[in-house]
Amino acid sequence: MKKITKTPYYSYRIGTLSKGCRLCVQGMKTVLFVTGLCPRKCAYCPISDQKHQRDVTFANEWQTSNINDIIKEAELCGSKGAGFTGGDPLTKPNRVVTLIKNLKSHFGNDFHIHLYTSFNLVKEETLKKLHAAGLDEIRFHPDIDDNTLWNRIDLVNDFDWDVGIEIPVIPKKKTSILKLMRFFNKKIRFMNLNELEVSDAKANNLSKLGYRTKDNLSYGVKGSEPLAKDLLKQAVKLDLSYNVHYCTAKLKDKVQLTKRIKRRAKNAKQHFDIINNDGTLTRGVIYLPYLYPSFSYNEKIAKLTAKQKTFIRKKLSTAKRHLMSLGVPNELFMIDEQRLRLLTNVGVIQHMSDKIKSMGLKPAIIIEYPTWDALIIELEWF
Repeated sequence: MKKITKTPYYSYRIGTLSKGCRLCVQGMKTVLFVTGLCPRKCAYCPISDQKHQRDVTFANEWQTSNINDIIKEAELCGSKGAGFTGGDPLTKPNRVVTLIKNLKSHFGNDFHIHLYTSFNLVKEETLKKLHAAGLDEIRFHPDIDDNTLWNRIDLVNDFDWDVGIEIPVIPKKKTSILKLMRFFNKKIRFMNLNELEVSDAKANNLSKLGYRTKDNLSYGVKGSEPLAKDLLKQAVKLDLSYNVHYCTAKLKDKVQLTKRIKRRAKNAKQHFDIINNDGTLTRGVIYLPYLYPSFSYNEKIAKLTAKQKTFIRKKLSTAKRHLMSLGVPNELFMIDEQRLRLLTNVGVIQHMSDKIKSMGLKPAIIIEYPTWDALIIELEWF
């Protein structure tokens, strides 16, 4: 008889996790946000306003549609695969196929790729192209309350890949979810039940519908977890043919994301950086007096012209040469081409802050994420 097992990742399973999930919980998957476009309008959509219904592409936190950038991000994270998400990636099927082919060509066929989509855009022709490109796993987000398109699962099973269903566990939807679970018996290999989360995105209307978080420390919706655990018990009683995994909000925030960040930190750090236990970096930074963290800092960088960026890089190079003339070794400096600042070790800031300030520069010690957006957690001016 099947049984419910608690995983080391704050989740629960019946049977085994899909390969995509096994890699995710180890932080070994790059999240490839293909596009924010989507034919559906789900009240629980967590997509940020920056992405929602916008045709933008992100590799983890890096907004880019350049395949070389996407490959670089996967390499920095030590990824063994990628999860294609959105929006709905199949609003741009040719883009998806091209990305799969390029990633497989660069990393090899063992680079595992799974895709999230809905039944709305499933077409036999598209499925053939996805399969031929090398897609390993496809996951569907069905409409829980409307079974009109559920039969499209039959189109998918003509291909040799892992097929699954992934849904949010919405309180008060037990009857509908059980109906869905029974329908897909013997039609899929796995089902993922996700703890429902409230987000700040405008598309996420859960708060307006009366849903509340279970406590002040979590985005998980009150009532979602108890229902998920009940559904697991029901799955055992029904003796369903497929594996079931209840994925908690804590797994995504505390395990999956943290492990990916730690993996990226090892590859993205400079030799003078300090890696903290949570994967953040402690480093010394020298800013120019007119471009430093303050209100609209990121927007200022984004609006700079190529000519202005060249001018700023020259200023940073001049500052670096001057500090080297004072006896600081070249290997303790690096010009950050993306954030337009001078990186160094903590000791340089601590011992030379007065000289740095006398040059009209702004020295600081910061703690930040090793991600593309380099989110600053702590900043101490010297």
